[in-house]
Amino acid sequence: MTELAGKRALVTGGSRGIGAAIALALAEKGAAVAITYERSADRAAQVVDAIENKGGKAVAIQADSGDPAAIQRSVDEAAEKLGGLDILVNNAGGDIGAKGVEAPKAGKPERNDAIFIGEDDLRTVLDRNLMTCILACREVAPDMIERRQGSIVNLGSIAGLTGVAQGAIYAAAKAAVHEYTRCLAATLRPYG
Repeated sequence: MTELAGKRALVTGGSRGIGAAIALALAEKGAAVAITYERSADRAAQVVDAIENKGGKAVAIQADSGDPAAIQRSVDEAAEKLGGLDILVNNAGGDIGAKGVEAPKAGKPERNDAIFIGEDDLRTVLDRNLMTCILACREVAPDMIERRQGSIVNLGSIAGLTGVAQGAIYAAAKAAVHEYTRCLAATLRPYG
């Protein structure tokens, strides 16, 4: 399939799960793909190898999703290595607290509700799910506006559609991603 031949895509959180599947699917359709990862360099290398073994082009870039400078750097590096960006897929996220995925319960915050979640976990979940999305969009959108072309896909979650007792901050962050995406679409629509 070559319907995306010549396109350049960045998939945040592309080293595992949904992000890896998206990166592989984009590459199968002909796009050159950059993926970001936080800690799983081995998994990122496996995704890159899988794409390259099928004749595609891929690069992996380490980026801390909670660090605005790292997000900016990763977007700049992806654009430099791929010769620009046509597609951004904001996939990075998850109900993962400050201790990371290696912590018990796959990193879910110990107190994971709307009241008693720890402040470090609160900020980490918001950064990982909402701020990473917004900051990456802010980095790629100006060039897309100037060229009057490009695609941004922000992944939300069914958790952002209803109130929940556990995972409340993750749900709130995903609801915010849904609304931010609507606002972003309204802003970008006049530019194609």
